[in-house]
Amino acid sequence: MTEQIRNYGFKEGMPVEFEIVSITDLYKKNKDILTSPHRTAFYHILWFQKGTPSHLVDFNPVEIKPQTLLFLNKDTVQLFDPKESFEAKGILFTDNFFFRTEADMKFLRSSILFNDLLGVSQVQLDSSIDNFKILFRLMEAELANKHEIYYADTLRSLLHSFLLLAERERRKQDFTELKKGPDLDYTILFRDLVEADFRQLKQVNGYASKLSVTEKRLNQATTVILGKSPKSIIDERVMLEAKRLLAHTNDSIKEIGYSLGFQEPTNFIKFFRKHNRSTPVEFREQFAT
Repeated sequence: MTEQIRNYGFKEGMPVEFEIVSITDLYKKNKDILTSPHRTAFYHILWFQKGTPSHLVDFNPVEIKPQTLLFLNKDTVQLFDPKESFEAKGILFTDNFFFRTEADMKFLRSSILFNDLLGVSQVQLDSSIDNFKILFRLMEAELANKHEIYYADTLRSLLHSFLLLAERERRKQDFTELKKGPDLDYTILFRDLVEADFRQLKQVNGYASKLSVTEKRLNQATTVILGKSPKSIIDERVMLEAKRLLAHTNDSIKEIGYSLGFQEPTNFIKFFRKHNRSTPVEFREQFAT
């Protein structure tokens, strides 16, 4: 591999891995970076306050309205709109910051804000906007108290309250609540396995075996929850990584295909064309500078 996918970590030397930034200012200073596909190893809460940009999330456009909160899980590929002007702020944080107890980990990893199986979570702020503004200002103010006792705990508590409020608002706005039960449990476990093994394992029977269920049972679960077959979910994850590598790196088509488990470049090209109606080269040309 000649170059790994561009991945940005959290700033070094900060007292805690939590930050509030002006996306507007970052955009002015680093437009080339922000308008190219990139991903980070931390969570984003983007508060778009003005403008109607189209934000690209894992190569899918998300249309933004003024006063919208957008929640992005770590390692999500994103690209800010290079044409539409906007004003935005961002809350950035890591697992290391948020996780202090097992309950913290369980909350964040099950939150509908960062783990909506059906899409990217947005919250449109209307009558509740003042509550979010208060919590946001309190977090901004607390960032100036880094030498005070309970500094990190206070920030974590404020962020937790912000997320709880956002979850409540999310459920009021065009949200499909997935029915809890075995189908959802199997689907989540399957998704996690695919995330870990999609490069090497592309057959449904391999995942079913790991879950100790039949292929038929697994198909029933994902179809009920997502309206997709297990094979479609595997293929979509492979395609997403292929697009990430094509957009982020200078690796050859052969190298990318091999890293995704395709021994022959022709098989990778056929797979990509089948699912994207273009060749890998044609897709990469869209992001050429």
